[in-house]
Amino acid sequence: MSRSLFDARWIMAPFYFGLVVALLLLLWVFLHELFEHLLRIASLGPVDAVLLALALIDLSLIANLLLIVILAGYENFVARIESGHERRPAWMGTVDFSGMKMKLMGSITAISAIALLRIFMKLEEGKPVDPEVLRWMAILHCVLLLSAVVLSVTDRLARLPGTHRDAPTQPPPPV
Repeated sequence: MSRSLFDARWIMAPFYFGLVVALLLLLWVFLHELFEHLLRIASLGPVDAVLLALALIDLSLIANLLLIVILAGYENFVARIESGHERRPAWMGTVDFSGMKMKLMGSITAISAIALLRIFMKLEEGKPVDPEVLRWMAILHCVLLLSAVVLSVTDRLARLPGTHRDAPTQPPPPV
């Protein structure tokens, strides 16, 4: 029974391979966006160039997020990835579930900030922006920031000496 439950972790592998397919699709969108703007480079103004850069940064952050989930998730829940130490990123093997959550929240918050910045760039350019959309995006960004802070504080409190994770394990009392 224990062996079957332990081997069930391999059920997660197709999820991670599915995320690799999503990463490839994201690469396709990134290249499409870049190529489309390169075709009309002569007509790009400064604001358009900044908006393009923000869009590409946004896609890059999402790709980084996917990569963190794929690699750290696979290593944490399925099996260690053997790739040779010279090619292995420094963070691999050191990101536990808590660290992965913090990296995810940081990336999601950055993505939200970039989306909000893109709207402000449109406002600066004089393009109309629905005030309701702007309000909800700002509220969502603040909620994400607050969530990241709460997650960070609870993670730090859980790591304090004397908490259940750091407490020495006691042998069970004799029966």
